Amino acid sequence: MSDTPDSAVRTYTEQHRAAFLDDLAEWLRIPSVSAQPEHDGDVWRSAEWLSAKLAETGFPVTEIWSTPGAPAVFAEWPSDDPDAPVVLVYGHHDVQPAAREDGWDTDPFEPVIRDGRMYGRGAADDKGQVFFHTLGVRAHLAATGRSTPAVHLKLLVEGEEESGSPHFRALAEQRAARLAADVVIVSDTGMWDEDTPTVCTGMRGLAECEIELHGPGQDIHSGSFGGAVPNPATALARLVAALHDAEGRVTVPGFYDGVAELTGTERALFAELPFDEDAWLRTAASRATAGEAGYSTLERVWARPTAEVNGIGGGYQGAGSKTVIPSSALVKLSFRLVAGQDPDRVQDAVRTWAEAQVPAGIRHRITFAPATRPCLTPLDHPALQAVARAMGKAFEKKVLFTREGGSGPAADLQDVLGAPVLFLGISVPSDGWHGPNEKVELDLLLKGVETTAHLWGELAAVPR
Repeated sequence: MSDTPDSAVRTYTEQHRAAFLDDLAEWLRIPSVSAQPEHDGDVWRSAEWLSAKLAETGFPVTEIWSTPGAPAVFAEWPSDDPDAPVVLVYGHHDVQPAAREDGWDTDPFEPVIRDGRMYGRGAADDKGQVFFHTLGVRAHLAATGRSTPAVHLKLLVEGEEESGSPHFRALAEQRAARLAADVVIVSDTGMWDEDTPTVCTGMRGLAECEIELHGPGQDIHSGSFGGAVPNPATALARLVAALHDAEGRVTVPGFYDGVAELTGTERALFAELPFDEDAWLRTAASRATAGEAGYSTLERVWARPTAEVNGIGGGYQGAGSKTVIPSSALVKLSFRLVAGQDPDRVQDAVRTWAEAQVPAGIRHRITFAPATRPCLTPLDHPALQAVARAMGKAFEKKVLFTREGGSGPAADLQDVLGAPVLFLGISVPSDGWHGPNEKVELDLLLKGVETTAHLWGELAAVPR
């Protein structure tokens, strides 16, 4: 167990609260929008600011790592204990585009504090959640009297997450020796709500493809040729309709190979969460739930693989009618993957299945985007339990467990480094990631500081 006195951590955190928030506001003023080329210089400025601040915090090693796109920041603080576990913290310093005319009440890059919240682009996603590690490690040292952390601490803060992390996998592979760790902590996630501290145990992977079907060399008259030549739009409609069976299961042979099934314990823990399905449907702007039979809504979005139509089109789309057989049709599909599924095998299975659906006389092209692997840490993993204990000390509440239905680059770290990935975040759904008036709850942000202050001692005590 950690030897960090709870009261000392809290006292140190409160004493340094004002300076910490001032520094965070200064960082948020840098519009590090990786998706917009006009902000390339700002993304570099953000990396330089963070590197300097980490050095000021006490990290003896801080470096800016260039990529073909935006820069990442690496920092390292060795423990004076040669047997200490190595922990790598992941986050990102780039942010989503934002402008006042998008619906912001104030300038998105001029942070303001109102009613215990800091508003500004990146306050929650992800600068606030990266930055709480700086005060957290100082509180850890102050409360324990240590001169170095109880773990060998590394940080990797990328600059392209909001642009799809196009160069992250290559960066992780090139720098694998420097990034080597026993545990990876991802601070780019959140909690269930303001009153329910939770730890995320995994994220789904993602495979995406575009299927094009081509029939006649041009649009042709449906009266002269209809019923006598294959119609690519009809073929595409049949393909999409065949993607699921009546029970909501994906029909692609081999799609479910290797899927890690939910245990009874996991299903019981999901059921403990205060889930309001009607409220969830309102958030989803939908009228009813749907999906694979035999699973709850949370189980479907967190722990089951899916196939979704993201876009479909072909033929005449204008006003009125135009009686043609279209020359082509197209569909965009995405497949969310869970632990145990291999993206390469899923892509092969989807390609084989889709090709079998194409009738004679129709040419096809299937294009896959780079895939993201799923990641999952078992509930009984000692490092996961250390995160839950640290969060429990900070929040003084029982900590529950969730998963994340989306996908991210964390799985690349798990794959490249061979280390378990754990999630530590304090953001809540009302923080408005990617939308106008993004904010972070200041009390929760400081709980994040306290959690990390406890965490390093907890992880150091985990048997290896």
